[in-house]
Amino acid sequence: MRPLGAGGRAHAVRPYNAGRPWPRRSYNGVVSTPLALYVHIPFCETKCPYCDFNTYAAIEPLMPAYVGALTHEIAAWGAWLGRPPLASVFFGGGTPSYLPAPHLAKLTEAIRAAFEWPDAIETTAEANPGDCTPEQLRAMRAAGFDRLSVGVQSFDDGELRLLGRRHSASDARAAVRGARAAGFANLSIDLMLGLPGQPLDAWARSIDEAAALDVDHVSVYALTLEGGTPMEADVARGTLPEPDADLAADMYLLAQERLGAAGFEQYEISNWAKPDMQSRHNLAYWEGRPYLGVGPGAHSHLLGDALGPHGVRFANLRSPRTYIERVSAWEPAGVVSASALASAGAVETADALSEATAAGETMMMGLRLNEGVSDAAFRDRFGAGIAERFPGPVAECLSLRLLEWSGGRLRLTEPGRLLGNEAFGRFVAAASEASSGAGRA
Repeated sequence: MRPLGAGGRAHAVRPYNAGRPWPRRSYNGVVSTPLALYVHIPFCETKCPYCDFNTYAAIEPLMPAYVGALTHEIAAWGAWLGRPPLASVFFGGGTPSYLPAPHLAKLTEAIRAAFEWPDAIETTAEANPGDCTPEQLRAMRAAGFDRLSVGVQSFDDGELRLLGRRHSASDARAAVRGARAAGFANLSIDLMLGLPGQPLDAWARSIDEAAALDVDHVSVYALTLEGGTPMEADVARGTLPEPDADLAADMYLLAQERLGAAGFEQYEISNWAKPDMQSRHNLAYWEGRPYLGVGPGAHSHLLGDALGPHGVRFANLRSPRTYIERVSAWEPAGVVSASALASAGAVETADALSEATAAGETMMMGLRLNEGVSDAAFRDRFGAGIAERFPGPVAECLSLRLLEWSGGRLRLTEPGRLLGNEAFGRFVAAASEASSGAGRA
């Protein structure tokens, strides 16, 4: 395949209902609750050295054809699923705020036409502070976004340069002020800890500044050195120091302390919110509710009787160019089923979830939440309680004080939040072993 951004012909995208119309179908029980819709925008002005997401720089010429193809995919899913209601919409990437305002408006208009858009819907767009001009913010608000997730990462300019960010701390402050002025009532910012050479006092200043800002939600992520990224290569060569895991743990505890003192409630391992301002879209993932992803590399999980007892999980191919070609020719037909999803549009992989896999993922995702996993809800879904289905992991995690029972829910302990992967891994391994055993049987 040619390198992305190397030019090439534009692809004509046939709009919805041009030619012969697609059949309107009922909801068919494909999903039992409103969908969380994820829209992937793969464009970035520059690629950060730590990033391994499915994003690309220097492919701006693809934008018009990409938006046309994405509009086509949105319309196709809406028609095939019978125009289901949405619980949330989340534009991620990549850098959605880098997309010109008319393209953003075209996409939200397509979503409104293809799906039921309730008045109370949460509609989020990720934004780079450097894109948050008054004009772009007003245009995003007019397009229907009511929540902005601003990728601040740090309020230290030196750390921002290390991360390859194209904004300054001053830009970040201005973005938050500008978003409020543009009418965004729900603002979130991201911060990153555990950077190479990052001192605790610099992290403390970033946390304190975040706590003092007029925002409703703060996400705190530890840097992960992903294989194949420039930053991982720099650490491997010794040109950057190895991140200090013990220091990162201290930074996390400091975030808990200071964000809590500022009125933020921690509701998930990496997320704090003012009362009633949790991310409803991300809660859909953690609570195991159905979601649909559109765009290259986007993941989906649909539930319902037509898709097996635990639904089908599927993912689109990653190349934007191939995505445009594939999805532009897609006309859904027939009943939505597990086999039909495997060859739908730009879908590259699709798997019907086994009961063991679904149970393991329910624990892995649900334990991220401060409230943990309800034993009664788990029993309703899987026919057995958590300790009955996972006796070994539950006993081990209780003895190690990673987990505790509280009000009929199994949840991480305070020290367990620092070692969450130790707990998650035990459940996933047990589920994998059970799934393999069922397959051999």
